[in-house]
Amino acid sequence: MTNQNVVVSDPKTTINLATTVHVSNSSIFPTAAQKPPAAPGGYISISRKKLLNHLEINEVARINAWVDSMRASSPTHIKSTPSITDDQGSWILRQPSALDMFEQIIDASKGKQIVMFLDYDGTLSPIVDDPDRAFMSKKMRATVRKLARCCPTAIVSGRCRDKVYNFVRLAELYYAGSHGMDIKGPAKGSKYKKESEALIFQPASEFLPMIDEVYKELVEKTKSTPGAKVENNKFCLSVHFRCVDEKKWSELGQVVRSVLKDYPKLRLTQGRKVLEIRPTIKWDKGKALEFLLEYLGFTNCTDVFPVYIGDDQTDEDAFKVLRERGQGFGILVSGIPKDTNASYYLQEPTQVMDFLQRLVEWKRVSMQRSR
Repeated sequence: MTNQNVVVSDPKTTINLATTVHVSNSSIFPTAAQKPPAAPGGYISISRKKLLNHLEINEVARINAWVDSMRASSPTHIKSTPSITDDQGSWILRQPSALDMFEQIIDASKGKQIVMFLDYDGTLSPIVDDPDRAFMSKKMRATVRKLARCCPTAIVSGRCRDKVYNFVRLAELYYAGSHGMDIKGPAKGSKYKKESEALIFQPASEFLPMIDEVYKELVEKTKSTPGAKVENNKFCLSVHFRCVDEKKWSELGQVVRSVLKDYPKLRLTQGRKVLEIRPTIKWDKGKALEFLLEYLGFTNCTDVFPVYIGDDQTDEDAFKVLRERGQGFGILVSGIPKDTNASYYLQEPTQVMDFLQRLVEWKRVSMQRSR
Protein backbone atom coordinates (compact mmCIF):
# COMPACT_ATOMS: atom_id res chain seq x y z
CA MET A 1 0.00 0.00 0.00
CA THR A 2 1.42 3.36 -1.07
CA ASN A 3 0.26 6.96 -1.27
CA GLN A 4 0.00 8.59 -4.72
CA ASN A 5 -0.48 12.32 -5.38
CA VAL A 6 -3.00 12.92 -8.18
CA VAL A 7 -4.73 15.80 -9.95
CA VAL A 8 -8.39 14.93 -10.68
CA SER A 9 -9.59 16.72 -13.78
CA ASP A 10 -13.26 17.47 -14.38
CA PRO A 11 -13.91 18.52 -18.02
CA LYS A 12 -17.40 19.86 -17.19
CA THR A 13 -16.15 22.41 -14.70
CA THR A 14 -12.53 22.75 -15.86
CA ILE A 15 -11.56 22.39 -12.20
CA ASN A 16 -8.52 20.40 -11.18
CA LEU A 17 -8.49 18.93 -7.65
CA ALA A 18 -5.22 17.89 -6.00
CA THR A 19 -5.48 14.98 -3.58
CA THR A 20 -3.70 11.90 -2.25
CA VAL A 21 -5.00 8.35 -2.73
CA HIS A 22 -3.97 5.07 -1.07
CA VAL A 23 -3.19 2.47 -3.72
CA SER A 24 -1.99 -1.12 -3.82
CA ASN A 25 -0.98 -2.55 -7.23
CA SER A 26 -3.93 -0.73 -8.79
CA SER A 27 -4.55 -0.29 -12.50
CA ILE A 28 -5.91 3.18 -11.86
CA PHE A 29 -2.39 4.52 -12.46
CA PRO A 30 -0.66 3.87 -15.79
CA THR A 31 2.48 1.80 -16.10
CA ALA A 32 5.83 3.53 -16.44
CA ALA A 33 5.64 3.21 -20.22
CA GLN A 34 2.14 4.72 -20.37
CA LYS A 35 2.51 7.35 -17.64
CA PRO A 36 1.88 10.91 -18.88
CA PRO A 37 4.04 13.82 -17.80
CA ALA A 38 3.57 14.67 -14.13
CA ALA A 39 1.64 17.79 -13.25
CA PRO A 40 3.39 20.53 -11.30
CA GLY A 41 4.37 19.44 -7.82
CA GLY A 42 4.83 15.79 -8.76
CA TYR A 43 1.13 15.02 -9.25
CA ILE A 44 -0.27 12.59 -11.86
CA SER A 45 -3.33 13.72 -13.83
CA ILE A 46 -6.26 11.26 -14.11
CA SER A 47 -9.93 11.63 -14.97
CA ARG A 48 -12.51 12.14 -12.22
CA LYS A 49 -14.59 9.26 -13.61
CA LYS A 50 -11.68 6.83 -13.39
CA LEU A 51 -10.85 7.83 -9.82
CA LEU A 52 -14.47 7.57 -8.63
CA ASN A 53 -14.80 4.15 -10.26
CA HIS A 54 -11.65 2.99 -8.46
CA LEU A 55 -12.87 4.33 -5.11
CA GLU A 56 -16.25 2.67 -5.61
CA ILE A 57 -14.61 -0.70 -6.24
CA ASN A 58 -12.48 -0.27 -3.13
CA GLU A 59 -15.58 0.65 -1.07
CA VAL A 60 -17.47 -2.46 -2.26
CA ALA A 61 -14.49 -4.66 -1.39
CA ARG A 62 -14.22 -3.04 2.03
CA ILE A 63 -17.93 -3.52 2.75
CA ASN A 64 -17.81 -7.16 1.61
CA ALA A 65 -14.88 -7.78 3.93
CA TRP A 66 -16.79 -6.12 6.75
CA VAL A 67 -19.89 -8.27 6.13
CA ASP A 68 -17.64 -11.35 6.20
CA SER A 69 -16.39 -10.11 9.56
CA MET A 70 -20.00 -9.71 10.77
CA ARG A 71 -20.71 -13.27 9.68
CA ALA A 72 -17.60 -14.62 11.40
CA SER A 73 -18.45 -12.89 14.69
CA SER A 74 -22.00 -14.25 14.57
CA PRO A 75 -21.70 -17.99 13.87
CA THR A 76 -24.77 -20.16 13.63
CA HIS A 77 -25.27 -22.00 16.91
CA ILE A 78 -24.23 -25.64 16.59
CA LYS A 79 -25.59 -28.05 19.14
CA SER A 80 -23.07 -30.39 20.66
CA THR A 81 -22.90 -33.90 19.21
CA PRO A 82 -20.96 -36.99 20.25
CA SER A 83 -18.63 -36.67 17.26
CA ILE A 84 -15.73 -34.21 17.52
CA THR A 85 -14.00 -32.76 14.45
CA ASP A 86 -10.23 -32.35 14.24
CA ASP A 87 -10.59 -28.58 14.76
CA GLN A 88 -12.80 -29.11 17.82
CA GLY A 89 -10.40 -31.70 19.22
CA SER A 90 -7.44 -29.36 18.82
CA TRP A 91 -9.41 -26.48 20.39
CA ILE A 92 -10.48 -28.62 23.37
CA LEU A 93 -6.83 -29.47 24.02
CA ARG A 94 -6.01 -25.74 24.17
CA GLN A 95 -9.16 -24.70 26.05
CA PRO A 96 -10.45 -27.76 27.94
CA SER A 97 -13.90 -27.90 29.48
CA ALA A 98 -14.14 -26.07 32.81
CA LEU A 99 -16.42 -28.88 34.02
CA ASP A 100 -13.89 -31.58 33.12
CA MET A 101 -11.10 -29.56 34.76
CA PHE A 102 -13.10 -28.50 37.81
CA GLU A 103 -10.86 -30.22 40.37
CA GLN A 104 -7.71 -28.64 38.89
CA ILE A 105 -9.40 -25.23 38.91
CA ILE A 106 -10.35 -25.63 42.57
CA ASP A 107 -6.83 -26.72 43.47
CA ALA A 108 -5.45 -23.54 41.88
CA SER A 109 -7.89 -21.37 43.85
CA LYS A 110 -7.29 -22.88 47.30
CA GLY A 111 -6.20 -20.33 49.89
CA LYS A 112 -7.27 -17.45 47.64
CA GLN A 113 -10.29 -15.19 47.47
CA ILE A 114 -12.37 -16.01 44.41
CA VAL A 115 -13.94 -12.97 42.72
CA MET A 116 -16.52 -13.87 40.07
CA PHE A 117 -17.30 -11.83 36.95
CA LEU A 118 -20.20 -12.92 34.73
CA ASP A 119 -21.46 -11.70 31.37
CA TYR A 120 -25.24 -11.82 31.02
CA ASP A 121 -26.52 -12.59 27.50
CA GLY A 122 -25.39 -16.02 26.33
CA THR A 123 -23.84 -16.73 29.74
CA LEU A 124 -26.56 -16.45 32.38
CA SER A 125 -29.38 -16.36 29.86
CA PRO A 126 -29.77 -17.98 26.45
CA ILE A 127 -29.33 -15.93 23.28
CA VAL A 128 -32.81 -15.09 21.98
CA ASP A 129 -34.20 -13.30 18.93
CA ASP A 130 -35.74 -10.50 21.01
CA PRO A 131 -33.13 -8.94 23.33
CA ASP A 132 -35.94 -7.65 25.57
CA ARG A 133 -36.88 -11.25 26.39
CA ALA A 134 -33.45 -12.54 27.42
CA PHE A 135 -34.71 -13.81 30.77
CA MET A 136 -32.59 -15.93 33.10
CA SER A 137 -34.20 -18.96 34.69
CA LYS A 138 -35.28 -19.02 38.33
CA LYS A 139 -32.77 -21.79 38.89
CA MET A 140 -29.93 -19.70 37.47
CA ARG A 141 -30.97 -16.73 39.63
CA ALA A 142 -30.96 -18.91 42.76
CA THR A 143 -27.51 -20.23 41.82
CA VAL A 144 -26.07 -16.72 41.34
CA ARG A 145 -27.62 -15.61 44.66
CA LYS A 146 -25.85 -18.47 46.46
CA LEU A 147 -22.63 -17.66 44.61
CA ALA A 148 -22.73 -14.04 45.82
CA ARG A 149 -22.82 -15.31 49.41
CA CYS A 150 -19.57 -17.21 48.78
CA CYS A 151 -17.57 -14.56 46.94
CA PRO A 152 -17.81 -11.04 45.48
CA THR A 153 -19.84 -11.35 42.27
CA ALA A 154 -20.25 -8.88 39.41
CA ILE A 155 -22.35 -8.86 36.26
CA VAL A 156 -20.39 -7.25 33.41
CA SER A 157 -22.54 -6.63 30.33
CA GLY A 158 -22.85 -4.51 27.23
CA ARG A 159 -26.43 -3.85 28.25
CA CYS A 160 -27.67 -0.80 30.13
CA ARG A 161 -26.99 -1.39 33.83
CA ASP A 162 -30.60 -0.80 34.85
CA LYS A 163 -31.84 -3.25 32.23
CA VAL A 164 -29.43 -5.96 33.40
CA TYR A 165 -30.50 -5.37 36.98
CA ASN A 166 -34.15 -5.78 35.97
CA PHE A 167 -33.27 -9.13 34.41
CA VAL A 168 -31.18 -10.41 37.35
CA ARG A 169 -32.96 -8.72 40.29
CA LEU A 170 -30.26 -9.46 42.87
CA ALA A 171 -29.33 -6.43 44.98
CA GLU A 172 -26.24 -8.06 46.48
CA LEU A 173 -24.25 -8.03 43.22
CA TYR A 174 -21.96 -5.50 41.54
CA TYR A 175 -23.28 -4.39 38.16
CA ALA A 176 -21.11 -3.06 35.33
CA GLY A 177 -23.31 -2.09 32.38
CA SER A 178 -22.49 -0.49 29.02
CA HIS A 179 -19.33 -2.62 28.66
CA GLY A 180 -18.14 -1.51 32.08
CA MET A 181 -18.80 2.21 31.61
CA ASP A 182 -21.56 2.25 34.23
CA ILE A 183 -20.59 0.53 37.49
CA LYS A 184 -22.62 0.36 40.68
CA GLY A 185 -21.98 -1.52 43.91
CA PRO A 186 -24.42 -3.71 45.87
CA ALA A 187 -27.53 -1.96 47.14
CA LYS A 188 -27.83 -4.32 50.11
CA GLY A 189 -27.26 -7.81 51.39
CA SER A 190 -23.59 -8.23 50.47
CA LYS A 191 -20.89 -8.78 53.08
CA TYR A 192 -18.43 -7.55 50.43
CA LYS A 193 -20.03 -4.10 50.20
CA LYS A 194 -18.09 -1.12 51.57
CA GLU A 195 -20.83 0.35 53.72
CA SER A 196 -19.21 3.79 53.95
CA GLU A 197 -19.19 4.24 50.17
CA ALA A 198 -21.91 4.21 47.54
CA LEU A 199 -20.03 2.96 44.48
CA ILE A 200 -21.11 4.59 41.24
CA PHE A 201 -18.50 4.95 38.49
CA GLN A 202 -19.32 6.35 35.04
CA PRO A 203 -16.18 7.29 33.06
CA ALA A 204 -18.09 8.20 29.88
CA SER A 205 -20.73 10.60 31.25
CA GLU A 206 -19.75 13.39 28.86
CA PHE A 207 -20.84 11.23 25.90
CA LEU A 208 -24.48 10.86 27.00
CA PRO A 209 -25.92 13.69 24.82
CA MET A 210 -24.03 12.36 21.79
CA ILE A 211 -25.20 8.78 22.41
CA ASP A 212 -28.82 9.92 22.66
CA GLU A 213 -28.49 11.93 19.45
CA VAL A 214 -27.03 8.99 17.51
CA TYR A 215 -29.66 6.65 18.96
CA LYS A 216 -32.50 8.76 17.57
CA GLU A 217 -30.79 8.99 14.17
CA LEU A 218 -30.16 5.24 13.99
CA VAL A 219 -33.73 4.39 14.99
CA GLU A 220 -35.01 6.57 12.15
CA LYS A 221 -32.55 5.34 9.51
CA THR A 222 -32.85 1.62 10.28
CA LYS A 223 -36.66 1.59 10.01
CA SER A 224 -36.33 0.44 6.39
CA THR A 225 -34.39 -2.70 7.43
CA PRO A 226 -36.86 -5.39 8.59
CA GLY A 227 -35.75 -7.08 11.80
CA ALA A 228 -33.17 -4.46 12.82
CA LYS A 229 -33.42 -3.25 16.41
CA VAL A 230 -31.50 -0.36 17.96
CA GLU A 231 -31.02 -0.62 21.73
CA ASN A 232 -29.99 2.33 23.89
CA ASN A 233 -27.64 0.99 26.57
CA LYS A 234 -27.05 4.45 28.06
CA PHE A 235 -23.30 4.79 27.44
CA CYS A 236 -23.30 2.71 24.25
CA LEU A 237 -25.70 1.57 21.54
CA SER A 238 -26.44 -1.86 20.10
CA VAL A 239 -27.79 -2.46 16.61
CA HIS A 240 -29.14 -6.03 16.64
CA PHE A 241 -29.28 -7.84 13.31
CA ARG A 242 -30.14 -11.35 14.54
CA CYS A 243 -33.57 -11.09 12.87
CA VAL A 244 -32.29 -9.34 9.72
CA ASP A 245 -32.04 -11.27 6.45
CA GLU A 246 -28.34 -11.90 5.81
CA LYS A 247 -28.74 -10.35 2.36
CA LYS A 248 -29.53 -7.06 4.15
CA TRP A 249 -26.49 -7.08 6.45
CA SER A 250 -24.37 -5.05 4.03
CA GLU A 251 -27.10 -2.45 3.61
CA LEU A 252 -27.57 -2.18 7.39
CA GLY A 253 -23.84 -1.91 7.94
CA GLN A 254 -23.60 0.95 5.45
CA VAL A 255 -26.46 2.79 7.18
CA VAL A 256 -24.76 2.51 10.57
CA ARG A 257 -21.40 3.61 9.21
CA SER A 258 -22.96 6.55 7.36
CA VAL A 259 -24.40 7.82 10.64
CA LEU A 260 -21.15 7.36 12.56
CA LYS A 261 -19.00 9.20 10.02
CA ASP A 262 -20.18 12.44 11.62
CA TYR A 263 -19.20 11.24 15.11
CA PRO A 264 -15.44 10.56 15.23
CA LYS A 265 -15.57 10.22 19.04
CA LEU A 266 -17.63 7.04 18.69
CA ARG A 267 -16.32 3.68 17.49
CA LEU A 268 -17.97 0.63 15.98
CA THR A 269 -17.29 -2.94 17.11
CA GLN A 270 -19.04 -6.26 16.56
CA GLY A 271 -20.52 -8.94 18.78
CA ARG A 272 -22.83 -11.90 18.28
CA LYS A 273 -25.23 -10.60 15.60
CA VAL A 274 -24.93 -7.12 17.04
CA LEU A 275 -23.06 -3.94 16.11
CA GLU A 276 -21.81 -2.05 19.16
CA ILE A 277 -21.31 1.72 19.17
CA ARG A 278 -19.15 3.00 22.01
CA PRO A 279 -17.19 6.11 23.00
CA THR A 280 -13.55 6.07 21.95
CA ILE A 281 -12.31 6.25 25.55
CA LYS A 282 -9.91 3.51 26.63
CA TRP A 283 -12.42 1.58 28.67
CA ASP A 284 -13.82 -1.91 28.24
CA LYS A 285 -14.79 -5.00 30.23
CA GLY A 286 -11.14 -5.66 31.07
CA LYS A 287 -10.79 -2.18 32.55
CA ALA A 288 -14.00 -2.71 34.52
CA LEU A 289 -12.59 -5.96 35.94
CA GLU A 290 -9.41 -4.18 37.04
CA PHE A 291 -11.40 -1.30 38.53
CA LEU A 292 -13.56 -3.63 40.63
CA LEU A 293 -10.58 -5.64 41.83
CA GLU A 294 -8.95 -2.38 42.93
CA TYR A 295 -12.15 -1.19 44.59
CA LEU A 296 -12.38 -4.47 46.52
CA GLY A 297 -8.79 -4.06 47.72
CA PHE A 298 -7.16 -6.74 45.56
CA THR A 299 -4.91 -4.56 43.38
CA ASN A 300 -1.55 -5.98 44.44
CA CYS A 301 -2.76 -9.11 46.21
CA THR A 302 -1.32 -12.50 45.38
CA ASP A 303 -4.14 -14.31 47.18
CA VAL A 304 -6.98 -13.27 44.85
CA PHE A 305 -8.43 -15.57 42.19
CA PRO A 306 -10.62 -13.71 39.66
CA VAL A 307 -12.79 -15.77 37.31
CA TYR A 308 -14.51 -14.25 34.28
CA ILE A 309 -17.16 -16.16 32.30
CA GLY A 310 -18.48 -14.73 29.03
CA ASP A 311 -19.49 -15.64 25.49
CA ASP A 312 -18.92 -12.49 23.46
CA GLN A 313 -16.03 -10.92 21.57
CA THR A 314 -16.17 -8.00 24.01
CA ASP A 315 -15.34 -10.41 26.86
CA GLU A 316 -11.95 -11.05 25.30
CA ASP A 317 -10.69 -7.79 26.85
CA ALA A 318 -11.31 -9.29 30.30
CA PHE A 319 -9.82 -12.66 29.34
CA LYS A 320 -6.69 -10.88 28.14
CA VAL A 321 -6.36 -8.91 31.40
CA LEU A 322 -6.48 -12.13 33.43
CA ARG A 323 -3.81 -13.75 31.24
CA GLU A 324 -1.55 -10.73 31.60
CA ARG A 325 -2.08 -10.62 35.37
CA GLY A 326 -1.29 -14.32 35.67
CA GLN A 327 -4.14 -14.61 38.17
CA GLY A 328 -7.36 -16.56 37.85
CA PHE A 329 -8.68 -17.44 34.42
CA GLY A 330 -11.30 -16.78 31.78
CA ILE A 331 -13.98 -19.21 30.64
CA LEU A 332 -15.45 -18.80 27.15
CA VAL A 333 -19.06 -19.89 26.63
CA SER A 334 -19.20 -21.32 23.12
CA GLY A 335 -20.41 -24.45 21.37
CA ILE A 336 -17.92 -24.02 18.52
CA PRO A 337 -14.14 -23.43 18.37
CA LYS A 338 -13.05 -19.78 18.56
CA ASP A 339 -9.77 -17.94 18.94
CA THR A 340 -9.79 -16.77 22.54
CA ASN A 341 -7.68 -15.61 25.48
CA ALA A 342 -9.82 -17.73 27.80
CA SER A 343 -8.26 -20.75 29.50
CA TYR A 344 -11.34 -22.99 29.53
CA TYR A 345 -14.71 -23.26 27.85
CA LEU A 346 -18.32 -24.14 28.62
CA GLN A 347 -20.76 -24.86 25.81
CA GLU A 348 -23.91 -23.03 26.93
CA PRO A 349 -25.64 -21.34 29.89
CA THR A 350 -26.82 -24.67 31.34
CA GLN A 351 -23.17 -25.70 31.68
CA VAL A 352 -22.38 -22.31 33.25
CA MET A 353 -25.04 -23.05 35.87
CA ASP A 354 -23.58 -26.54 36.46
CA PHE A 355 -20.12 -25.03 36.98
CA LEU A 356 -21.40 -22.35 39.39
CA GLN A 357 -23.42 -24.90 41.35
CA ARG A 358 -20.35 -27.10 41.77
CA LEU A 359 -18.35 -24.07 42.89
CA VAL A 360 -21.02 -23.11 45.46
CA GLU A 361 -21.16 -26.67 46.80
CA TRP A 362 -17.36 -26.85 47.07
CA LYS A 363 -17.34 -23.58 49.02
CA ARG A 364 -20.08 -24.85 51.32
CA VAL A 365 -18.23 -28.08 52.09
CA SER A 366 -14.86 -26.34 52.57
CA MET A 367 -16.43 -23.82 54.98
CA GLN A 368 -17.96 -26.61 57.04
CA ARG A 369 -14.60 -28.38 57.26
CA SER A 370 -12.88 -25.21 58.44
CA ARG A 371 -15.23 -24.78 61.41
